[in-house]
Amino acid sequence: MDTKLDEVGTPTLRGDRAANHECYRQVRSNVTQLLTQARPVDDPVVPACPEWTLRGLVTHLVGVAAMAIGRMSGWPSVQPSSSADMDIPELLAAWERLGKEADLLLADAGGRRGSILVMDAFTHELDIRYAIGAELPHSHPAFASAFEVLANGFAAAVSDNDLPALCLSTGSTQWTVGHGEPSATVVASRYDLYRSLAGRRSHAQITELEWTRDSHRWLPAFTWGPFTPPAAPVEPVAGRLRLC
Repeated sequence: MDTKLDEVGTPTLRGDRAANHECYRQVRSNVTQLLTQARPVDDPVVPACPEWTLRGLVTHLVGVAAMAIGRMSGWPSVQPSSSADMDIPELLAAWERLGKEADLLLADAGGRRGSILVMDAFTHELDIRYAIGAELPHSHPAFASAFEVLANGFAAAVSDNDLPALCLSTGSTQWTVGHGEPSATVVASRYDLYRSLAGRRSHAQITELEWTRDSHRWLPAFTWGPFTPPAAPVEPVAGRLRLC
């Protein structure tokens, strides 16, 4: 498997990226602000994760934080109390308490340890933004680390499916995934590439991106790990949304 950054462009995609504990802290801050300001009266289903409502998604974030702390510390982290009866503000408070512990462990570990934790949290921040109609951030410290996790997973799927190498491009920044010289290039906004790799874009939406060759050969690789493209679109393409 080969995944490399061929050209450095916008600041959010540079190699001098933010540390993972800083990324994770920013995601928690953003999600808390989004849900505190939105104050949804009901508990809507999250379109990108239809098995969860907003409350269910935040419960997931709390559970993942506790599990990550256990893995990084070698000791299971005991949650303050059962999340079964917590409302969203209480869950956010519990996530912040656990998050501070995770931040310390991530900072001590250094390097790229915790990148999967960052990717999961950042992906769900975007899920929440789409669910409540909030704008996508123009830049985000977690993007580079999270995208690298997705690009590596997608690269493995390209190789596992015996597909030719593919170039992912935002126009100013390119990644080559797979072995050898890329046989095709797909160009899209950074969020459309990200959401496509994270199982948030349907095959039809992926096909509508700017491809230099027919996309169908590579579509099987977009199903990998925990990610499967939805049968029908669950959100509009980011290129048609206004970024804040």
